[in-house]
Amino acid sequence: MTEHDPISDMVVRIKNSSRMGHQSTEMPASNLKAEIARVLQEEGYIEGYEVHEKDGGKRTLRVDLSYRDGEESIDGIERESKPSRRVYVSKEEVPQVLGGLGVAVISTSEGVMTGRQAREKGIGGEVLLKVW
Repeated sequence: MTEHDPISDMVVRIKNSSRMGHQSTEMPASNLKAEIARVLQEEGYIEGYEVHEKDGGKRTLRVDLSYRDGEESIDGIERESKPSRRVYVSKEEVPQVLGGLGVAVISTSEGVMTGRQAREKGIGGEVLLKVW
């Protein structure tokens, strides 16, 4: 089955696995998904991630989910920019999620980073996700 929006697929897999209490989830890997997982790990929303090479040369991304006192670390995660509606922001328009309690994941010319890092560097980009 082909994926029309691999980032949305990643978001749904993380959300569903987290809600069901799973320790990890797997999905087809890409460099962009690995970078998003890196940002989520740096911000403490996931425990870790690994990219595995499977038979036939296919890569798989395993995301290890994080829990605090039995509760999900991710209260909410949603895809902001979609293939049908891209959301680009300038350095002045970089969003804050829940007044700074959440994180916007942004793809910039300098790589994937949080909205806070983009504001500090004075760059804008495509808003991929909002996580809280």
